[in-house]
Amino acid sequence: MSEKLKKIEQSLDEKLTAAEMYASRPRKWLLYLIVVLIIVSLVTWSASDVNFTGVTTVGSEVAKGVFYGIFNPDMKLLFGTTETDVPYLLLQTIAIAVLGTLFGGILAIPFAFLAAENIMPKPVAYLFRILILLIRTIPSLVWALMWIRVTGPGAQCGVITQSVCSIGMISKMYITAIENLDTKILESLDAMGCTPFQKIRYGVIPQLTASFISTMIYRFDINLKDATTLGIVGAGGIGASLVQCLNSRRWAMVGSFIWGLMVLVMIIELISTKIRKKLAHGEY
Repeated sequence: MSEKLKKIEQSLDEKLTAAEMYASRPRKWLLYLIVVLIIVSLVTWSASDVNFTGVTTVGSEVAKGVFYGIFNPDMKLLFGTTETDVPYLLLQTIAIAVLGTLFGGILAIPFAFLAAENIMPKPVAYLFRILILLIRTIPSLVWALMWIRVTGPGAQCGVITQSVCSIGMISKMYITAIENLDTKILESLDAMGCTPFQKIRYGVIPQLTASFISTMIYRFDINLKDATTLGIVGAGGIGASLVQCLNSRRWAMVGSFIWGLMVLVMIIELISTKIRKKLAHGEY
């Protein structure tokens, strides 16, 4: 009985302690009120510049045409084998995304190591962080418009554009992985008399491999969608043909391109999700 009484008294003490802690919690209602007022003010101010005047006649016709094309695609274009058909243009889009991600991921490695504060002196790391930030601030369409003057229209412009854009995002993710390295492993290898190459081989690379591969797969998903957009400005891929069909109101062809893109994105998404799950569980 005495043990039961002790347990009851202990549980009552815990409840009282929790109640006292709740009663003595910091009162932040004023801070919450200020945050809510700021958010409401921003939403109100932003909404004041958005003037919706309804859907135009041309816009409604385009929307109807796109829906018509989705349900009535041009099957010959969808399953054709020429350079103007959907399969070839999709393969070109994939090739642009693959090369852009690969080159960008490789070029991002030295940028990331030079920008990591736990490896490089802070002034050097800060300088390279500014450079990475400058790369990331310029949208991919602007990069494409600049590079198209150098290389001319075509897939090569898309590859260069995606490589440069990938450096900005991938470097940022790489830096986070490098700065989260377990230094105790490196200290243990150093105590064992390992050379710098051996420390990199057995202490650094195993820790970074999964994170680097996962980042590149994620960036590939983004590049695959961006490759379609870049085609609008002449940087190769399926985007240019899609825009031409939209402008000429060939809705059946538009539907074929949209179906091809949807199926491609779904397949890539399923594959990349499975790979990332395996990497997350260390199955690589």
